[in-house]
Amino acid sequence: MRLWRWVLLLVIVAALAAFGWHWVAEDPGYVLLRMRGWRVETTVVAAVAILLLAWALLGLLWRLLRWPFGALSRRHRRLSHQRLGEGLVALIEGRHGDAERDLNRAAQLESLRGPALLASAEAASRRGEHGRALESLNQAAQAAPQAARVLRARLLRREGKPAEALALLAAESDKGTLTPGGWRELASAALESGDLRRARAALEPLHKSGALGARAYATLEAQVLVATLGAAADGAALNTLWSQLPRTQRRIPVVVEAYARRASSFGLLLPAMDEVESALRREWSPRLIETYGSLAGDDVEARLRRAEGWLDAHPNDASLLLTLGRMCVRLNLWGKAHQYLQRSLALAPSPAAWEALGDAFAGQGDAAQAQRCYRNALALGRGDVVVPLAQRAQSGQPDTQPIAIEERDKHGVPRLRE
Repeated sequence: MRLWRWVLLLVIVAALAAFGWHWVAEDPGYVLLRMRGWRVETTVVAAVAILLLAWALLGLLWRLLRWPFGALSRRHRRLSHQRLGEGLVALIEGRHGDAERDLNRAAQLESLRGPALLASAEAASRRGEHGRALESLNQAAQAAPQAARVLRARLLRREGKPAEALALLAAESDKGTLTPGGWRELASAALESGDLRRARAALEPLHKSGALGARAYATLEAQVLVATLGAAADGAALNTLWSQLPRTQRRIPVVVEAYARRASSFGLLLPAMDEVESALRREWSPRLIETYGSLAGDDVEARLRRAEGWLDAHPNDASLLLTLGRMCVRLNLWGKAHQYLQRSLALAPSPAAWEALGDAFAGQGDAAQAQRCYRNALALGRGDVVVPLAQRAQSGQPDTQPIAIEERDKHGVPRLRE
């Protein structure tokens, strides 16, 4: 489309030039210039051409006269851009002293003053020179005030002063004029200082800005929501807060876990179980299945039967088997506990499974095997080699091989194995 526009424009210009030439050719006009005995006669077209040529010659002469004086400024600009690039490279490479020196030199050019001083403050902060970093930020604030304020808040957080960082950004956040980086710093500072209301309020503008990727934003969102739920004063406040959260936030597994554990601590076991079970029906989560089995309450037997029903769909899930083993230990069902826990260890060894198996042996009075399981839990956590259990402790030899799951197509017809 752009090519056709240019062609059309050229055709219009050519047509105007042709008509204009004929119009001027009929009457080119007459110009008379007389001064101190000099007399010049010409046409209007020639006079205009002479004026344009004279203007161009004067401009060229002015440039030639200015060239020697501009050589120094051009060299200064070139060196400043070069020092800015070298300073940024040194900052990334960790040569913070070199970076600070080059960036301070680059800041002598007015057009580079803001970014060079901001990067210099970052380099000074990484060296531990907080006073020099703040001095650079004071100078950078004249050229880039918002960026300097955000970086100052970040430096304050690094020094362990989140409350000061929050106070620095609070005024702009109330006006809604914070930059995306400012919203991120505000959320982090509010989270660290315990002002969870501001931390939650920063999530929406931060999400709209797109400053964080999906994974980084989800991590920050989960941290804020978990801290908010954990700070609920009582069950009523917890349920009020939970009902106010958007549906998307109430479906995050780690947030559901935080609500369930906090509700359980207030004695609200039934709402906690309902949320966990609803989340598991929507999407299977090993984290939530472990939470489901570890919550306090007297309904462990009913939960065990419900969880055993999930084995048909998830027979090889080590987290589900660990949860079943833990609940069996709580109910003193030692045989089933050994079966579930040894199968969980065969599928995915974990310190938690070894610890639960140790609890099963301890409940049966086998202190030697319980101690071996506990030592294995510690060894696995450190990355050391675990010691197999004695054969006499594994009577019955439960089947620990993964169960083949039948695959079906979208019509429910079983697929044939190749």
